[in-house]
Amino acid sequence: MKKSSEQLPIYSLQSFSSPERNTQQFQVEIFDANRHFSVKYPHRHDFFEVLYLLKGSGYHVIDGNQYEIKPPCVFFMSPGQAHKLELSLDIDGFIFIFTSDFYQLNRSNQNSLIEFPFFYTIHQDNPPLLLSSENDIRFLELLFRQSIHEINHTGESSPEMLRSILDLILTTCAARYPTHELLKNNRKGQIIVKRFFHLIEENFQRNLLLSDYARLIGVTPNHLTQTVRQLTGKSSSQVIKGKQLLEIKRLLFHTNLTVSEIANLLHFEDQSYFTKFFKRETGSTPLQYRNNASK
Repeated sequence: MKKSSEQLPIYSLQSFSSPERNTQQFQVEIFDANRHFSVKYPHRHDFFEVLYLLKGSGYHVIDGNQYEIKPPCVFFMSPGQAHKLELSLDIDGFIFIFTSDFYQLNRSNQNSLIEFPFFYTIHQDNPPLLLSSENDIRFLELLFRQSIHEINHTGESSPEMLRSILDLILTTCAARYPTHELLKNNRKGQIIVKRFFHLIEENFQRNLLLSDYARLIGVTPNHLTQTVRQLTGKSSSQVIKGKQLLEIKRLLFHTNLTVSEIANLLHFEDQSYFTKFFKRETGSTPLQYRNNASK
């Protein structure tokens, strides 16, 4: 893919919706070689995505992690993540995309989305849910097909019905998704860490301090660091640095932005400090990384 002179493209939900439904906060449709939308890869979303694949093969690269597509399987993506799909022509399945506002409407628990184990994952990976039970496979297919049927109706009850079906899809997948025992027994800690990840995704370009994130979450910096280390094995500072490095590598590899432009974009003090930071963390300068990655 030819490098862009700009950042990775960010697609809103409207990019995937038909013109007559471009004000909706959700979209459900069949995902195959004939799907109506066309996008550039890699790219980001500003919405949540559930991709249920029943046939085909290929690879799904999410934030630099490559996963082989082995249907039937379900992939989950959170806002801000960058991904790339390499698909066979016989790919077949369903896609449900939605905004946080759509799912959270009328919910008293505003953490309900990030409580699912596959959104803003604690270990910052996105392995798909591999399905083996015929009952689960058929049930999820039925839910997606019912969603498509419902979305084609214009009745006022349609969004509420879609919201209920979506909740059933997510709840079913969460019940089958493998979760480490430590995470099951530390729900409060999970919420703190996931809110931290969410805030980093929203604010990484501002180059905020650890104390800023702790204040936004409503905990002390020490408590945030202890919780993050307990559940991820990393310090809070390491997580922030990891996000910065991931963004720098994306921009070096996928765009033609200069090192100085990237440093300015990510609010580093100056190019010299930016270069020293990158070399200290990776062992190579930004230009060396760009040259090696393009070989």
